[in-house]
Amino acid sequence: FSQLRTIKGMAQPLKSSGQLLIAQDKGLWWQQAKPFPLTLVLDEKRMVQVMNGQPPEIVTADSNPQMFQFNHLLRALFQADRSVLEQNFALDFHDLGQDHWRLVLTPTTSPLDKLFNNITLQGAAYLDSIQLNDRQGDRTDITLSNQRLTPTHLTDEEQQRFVF
Repeated sequence: FSQLRTIKGMAQPLKSSGQLLIAQDKGLWWQQAKPFPLTLVLDEKRMVQVMNGQPPEIVTADSNPQMFQFNHLLRALFQADRSVLEQNFALDFHDLGQDHWRLVLTPTTSPLDKLFNNITLQGAAYLDSIQLNDRQGDRTDITLSNQRLTPTHLTDEEQQRFVF
């Protein structure tokens, strides 16, 4: 992935890049390589963040309900969990032709409606980009590349990415 974050009042956008792994039964593993190392693991029960070799910071629904709700939303976005998306957003689907599509999500529940104006997903065979437009006027563009669905089973090394 590559991410470009445009923050209101900052002259230059923030750029980051790394790898993303989504496993239906494990969750989401997000490893930012640049500009600094950051690993996030999101699953049903927790969000784990590891930054610059520091000890893992673990967030659960009990310790931080609002952050955990955001964790649930992120997983739903990347995993295209229609039921979760329909519970939290008005969905506006556009067929762009030649198998390309765009889905604009407008929040309908709190606290999402206080955080985002909308979220736009675009793709074809795979999800190719996510654009987050927040209420402060900031924008985050995430571009996904080199997506693949095979092999269908995680390697031992990939399984270990979810262990904390």
